[in-house]
Amino acid sequence: MAEAISSFWGPVTSAEWCEKNYVYSSYIAEFFNTVSIIPGILLALIGLINALRQRFEKRFSVLHISNMILAIGSMLYHATLQRMQQQGDETPMVWEMLLYFYILYSPDWHYRSVMPTFLFLYGAAFAIFHALVRFEIGFKVHYVILCLLCVPRMYKYYIYTKDASAKRLAKLYLATISTGSLCWLFDRLFCNNISQWYLNPEGHALWHVLMGFNSYFANTFLMFWRAQQLGWNPKVAHFMGFFPYVKIQKPKTQ
Repeated sequence: MAEAISSFWGPVTSAEWCEKNYVYSSYIAEFFNTVSIIPGILLALIGLINALRQRFEKRFSVLHISNMILAIGSMLYHATLQRMQQQGDETPMVWEMLLYFYILYSPDWHYRSVMPTFLFLYGAAFAIFHALVRFEIGFKVHYVILCLLCVPRMYKYYIYTKDASAKRLAKLYLATISTGSLCWLFDRLFCNNISQWYLNPEGHALWHVLMGFNSYFANTFLMFWRAQQLGWNPKVAHFMGFFPYVKIQKPKTQ
């Protein structure tokens, strides 16, 4: 859907979405798809501050930082619609899922050094392969498989969680990813019809907003569960009466 107007970044070389290009600025190809990522960055920053302030394990600080890196890469992709920037969005998506896989499964993994080594090599190999080969459908299938591999452990954590507030986080995680996926599919499958509407609902931009909250809810739920595993007496508190976060009380010996 490239428009015949001047653009700072030149011809489109990446996959496009249903938003018209360069409507509001010659520097931003897809305006709404770009700015809709900002809430996700802010939420990841809130999560990072909480993880550092309460001295959670470093894995959670890395997780929040990876959320921000992914969001920035996605912003660059939608702002430029260039193939290199698209890879800068898609490769961190896979790396982030590998990090989620590690956080979910590492507590019960008997060979502690094997998992991080394998996941690191897998992520590096994928980055090289993805830089050399362009595979849009294959990438989506691969990413969905990685997401599905995380589902059984998330479900296990949910059913073994007794705290109602923590369970609510898991339900919000499920609600946002389900609604966001519908927005993504609607935008992708019905673009030809949507393009004729007077007002585009910007389904992909809604996906960005919902996935920003989705990552925050997932991270917060995992922080609660991990703190519970470590005996840190976690509780779900709320910042400004809205943003949930995990408040812990470590034993004095720690």
